[in-house]
Order: sequence, then C-alpha cells, then structure tokens
Amino acid sequence: MTLGELTIGEFARRSGTSAPTLRFYEQKGLIHSHRTPGNQRRYHRRELRRVAFIRASQAVGMSLREIKDALDRLPHHRTPTPADWNRISIDWHQRLEDKIATLERIRDRLDECVGCGCLSAKNCGLINPDDKAAVENDRCNELEPHSQGH
Repeated sequence: MTLGELTIGEFARRSGTSAPTLRFYEQKGLIHSHRTPGNQRRYHRRELRRVAFIRASQAVGMSLREIKDALDRLPHHRTPTPADWNRISIDWHQRLEDKIATLERIRDRLDECVGCGCLSAKNCGLINPDDKAAVENDRCNELEPHSQGH
C-alpha cells in the first residue's frame, strides 16, 4: 500500500461512513478508488474531502444527482482547492437561501396551521403556500371546455 492510500475499512473509519455506503458512493461515481492486484479497494486520502462534501451536501438537502454534478466539476487528479469548493458553494448559495426562507415560513406558521386542525391540501398555507393548487386548477379549467349538462 502506498502512502496516502487507505483500505475501505480505514477509509470508512476516517470518513465516519460505512463501507456499504462508500461502495454505493463509488458505484454512483461520487468517489473513486483503485484495485490492488489482489482486487482490494484502495482510496486516496483526497477522497475523504469528497465524502465530507457529500455528507454536508446531503445534510442541507442536495440530491445525489446535484452532488454528482458538483463533484464532476472538481479535479480528480489533485485535492480540490478552496477556490474549487468556493465555485460550488456560490452555485448553491441561492438554493440554500430559498430553503432557509421556506423553513422559516414553516416555523412561523406551524402553530397556526397545526392549531387550525385542517391540514387541508386545498386550504393549508403550510403545505399549499399561496394556494398554488387552486391557481393550477383554475388554469386547467380555463383550458378545458366546460360540459353543458349531462
């Protein structure tokens, strides 16, 4: 084993991620390893940052597809620099701001909404903010001819 390489067990311990999860990430192309002549996985230490990024991204609600797209923009031949990570964070900044605003709106309306007891998909401001379902329904009704009697 060369300096800077870890077995899957060592990598799992260092990253705080289970070996099955690491294999899944690798299958999805999120992280990379190479095989020894004995067919054992070896991970370069730089992959630890990728796993940390994956876990942090999932914690803020990013999908694996979004994470993969971001990781595909990072260099595979070297450890990403702060500038590399900054480019990704700038792309996601507005999305996170929108998520925070949504969570704050939910927090601020939760007592009111649960207190009313309706939780109606049609009327509830928590699950149907600004009555988007009604707006969509009105658009559909405008496009469909109205039936004249039975």
